[in-house]
Amino acid sequence: MSERQCQRPGCTGSYEDVGGGELYCDTCGLAPVVAPNGLVGSPPTGVTGGGKGARGSSSSSARSSAGSSRSSRSSRSSRSQSSRRSVSGRLSRSLSGGSTSRSVSVRSSGSSASSSGRGRLGVGLVTVPDVPRPDPRGAVQENPEVPERKRFCSRSDCGAPVGRARGDRPGRTEGFCTKCGHPYSFVPKLNPGDIVHGQYEVVGCLAHGGLGWVYLAIDRAVSDRWVVLKGLLDTGDQDAMAAAISERRFLAEIEHANIVRIYNFVEHLDQRTGSMDGYIVMEYVGGKSLKEIANGRRTADGRRDPLPVEQACAYGIEALEALGHLHSRNLLYCDFKVDNAIQTEGQLKVIDMGAVRRMDDDESAIYGTVGYQAPEVAEVGPSVASDLYTVARTLAVLTFDFQGYTNVFVDSLPDPDNIEVFRQYESFYRLLVRATDPDPARRFASAQEMAEQLTGVLREVVALQTGKPRPSLSTLFGPEVKVTDTELFAELTDDVSRLGVRPLAPKGSGGHRESLPAPPAAIVRPLDSAATALALPVPRVDPDDPNAGFLAGLMTSAPAELIAALGAAPADSVELRLRGLRARLAMGELTAAADTLADLEHRHPDDWRVVWYRGVAALVTGDFESAALSFDAVYDAFPGEAAPKLALGVCAEVLGQLDNAAEYYRLVWTTDPSYVSAAFGLARVRLAADDRAGAVRTLESVPESSIHYTAARVAAVRARLRRRLEAPEAAPGASAGAAFLDDLMASAGQLEALAGFGLDAVRRERLATEVLGTALDWVLSGRHSRHVSAPPATAGTRTVLLGSDLDERGLRFGLERSYRTLARLAQGGEERIELVERANRFRPRTWV
Repeated sequence: MSERQCQRPGCTGSYEDVGGGELYCDTCGLAPVVAPNGLVGSPPTGVTGGGKGARGSSSSSARSSAGSSRSSRSSRSSRSQSSRRSVSGRLSRSLSGGSTSRSVSVRSSGSSASSSGRGRLGVGLVTVPDVPRPDPRGAVQENPEVPERKRFCSRSDCGAPVGRARGDRPGRTEGFCTKCGHPYSFVPKLNPGDIVHGQYEVVGCLAHGGLGWVYLAIDRAVSDRWVVLKGLLDTGDQDAMAAAISERRFLAEIEHANIVRIYNFVEHLDQRTGSMDGYIVMEYVGGKSLKEIANGRRTADGRRDPLPVEQACAYGIEALEALGHLHSRNLLYCDFKVDNAIQTEGQLKVIDMGAVRRMDDDESAIYGTVGYQAPEVAEVGPSVASDLYTVARTLAVLTFDFQGYTNVFVDSLPDPDNIEVFRQYESFYRLLVRATDPDPARRFASAQEMAEQLTGVLREVVALQTGKPRPSLSTLFGPEVKVTDTELFAELTDDVSRLGVRPLAPKGSGGHRESLPAPPAAIVRPLDSAATALALPVPRVDPDDPNAGFLAGLMTSAPAELIAALGAAPADSVELRLRGLRARLAMGELTAAADTLADLEHRHPDDWRVVWYRGVAALVTGDFESAALSFDAVYDAFPGEAAPKLALGVCAEVLGQLDNAAEYYRLVWTTDPSYVSAAFGLARVRLAADDRAGAVRTLESVPESSIHYTAARVAAVRARLRRRLEAPEAAPGASAGAAFLDDLMASAGQLEALAGFGLDAVRRERLATEVLGTALDWVLSGRHSRHVSAPPATAGTRTVLLGSDLDERGLRFGLERSYRTLARLAQGGEERIELVERANRFRPRTWV
């Protein structure tokens, strides 16, 4: 049958089997009329193709109206450009200069084709409430009519209001446009009970869309399945007819879990006019559109309650899978919006495919919707970038009360300071900023890339909401090279007890020792910015780079040896130069590194990897503001990645912006605990802000599976106690003393537990002296007696700390014991003598 000649009069094509036994003409694109006996029967009537020009379905104009709209579009684009920031973060806004004119181009992270997303709504990160599949008959309109406010002339170069009321007389549903004379009709052409194409029994009207009425029908030829017939707004309109034909041609072969299935394209004789009307037969998708879901959420005072950002992200990821599949077939969707996606049970489906067009189509009409369509479409046409723009605009409409998105903010976003969801989730805002950038070249390169970043943002959002990490493997960055800052505190060189080695106070002092000496300037070690910069995650090698295989085979890691090995590379390339740049930074050859970086910036000024290494080099050389601007630009480009946030945390810390540093470190650590340096960084800035409790919580959250678990627990012990008594008492009374005692006991418990996690004897005894020495200072300072009741004299109720009684005598014996143990473990004679002397200085006075 695939060789049968098309029966349309004048068509020279033949029917082709496109799969599943479905036949379509390879020339006119029409299906044969199926007779009751299953044979090819009566010839269908042809439908002519659409001409040039464009119009919108309650939509924006496109190519044909570009001339009239160009000036307004240009003014809007310039306004939106000025309202955006190349650098959009809290850190960069506080820097001198405030922004950067450098752009960041994006390398696609892979093919835009993706696997089916069936059953994956929420990608395992969030549970989206199911939408029950309703009885299809319940969706049928009892009195189908188009509201007068939605009636417009269907002619592409007109679009004037039609069918409007005049005085007490209601508007006509059929007639002629008073401006251009083009006929219009908003009356359903099919009635319940009509049989279309000999097999589709019409049940009624579901809705009226941009291309006409949509009908519910029963396919009597295939198991009485529910189908949808989509008619044309006006068969006299060539653009509308062409759009319907193109929808059938493009999508009859498309099968994807997130795209409505096209079954057939048929014709039916209109008994009133005698014309043959075309209909697309589609899968029936029962459920609710995103518009219905969004409008169904109301606050107590009746206002619309935006969707939770995590639910909107889940929808966006599924929509991007659908659009990515279309893009892989050289098709563009063009008109994604809240009306054109339906959730049915636990799945999202993209519907209303009338605006779909081929990427190389420069002739047919362009469909889009004001507030969703990208600003450049009217002048240069649609693209992958403009499709991604529509998804971002849809996410914005869903997640906050986006007033003015069709006028004031038609191609821009509101100030983030005025939108709660933007203030709360900076990464989400940055994703929308990039996807809606006025320059299409600066948007995401593919649907898959945007989906990957949106998934990363979703992981961050869910982690922040639940407190449970949601780590993932980055396709752009490798893991941390190393954690350089696990030793938050310097080793004590002075006595661990600053009161315990002093003589008794003079008589009349009440038995208390003298006050503590003035503390040193800083409680923690300063951050080594150069070492930290080189420990940041390294961008993965571009597999398309000519030296990708060569670089993967390099076994050496020593910088000098690596420089020598790179000389044997078969060709010059960006990745080769980046590897050499990093090696020279590690060797301290800053002049040579600067020359390499300057050459890379000259040749590849917008490559994000060059921008990243610009930040690394600036951090190594101490140009912290430039480093922050570079890393912030990478964060703008990849808002779902942890690496740029980690780098920004480092920049904020060395710039003295502790609140910003804490926020970036928190984002990274909460989302992905494999970035242990974020935990140490967060603890460090919290200690600098005098938040000991917060620092301890962060350090104790490092999991046992981490190789840095022991270092984190050691740091937590010191964070609880180091220079604790030098600060004034925050809360006089028993509660302060009880809190300090709790910290002492917790520190001792952690120290004893660390023996099972590889803590060597020397470090254990040194840490024990710090705990015991701090406790001795507490007892001798008098705070112990003021805040903690003396323990009862009853046997067995004494308080013990690391095997020593919590009093002066017991703590002195404990310190003596630890120092003598350290003396036995000492490697040198001088060190051993010093430790024995310290043991003697802390030993309590005895008769023996």
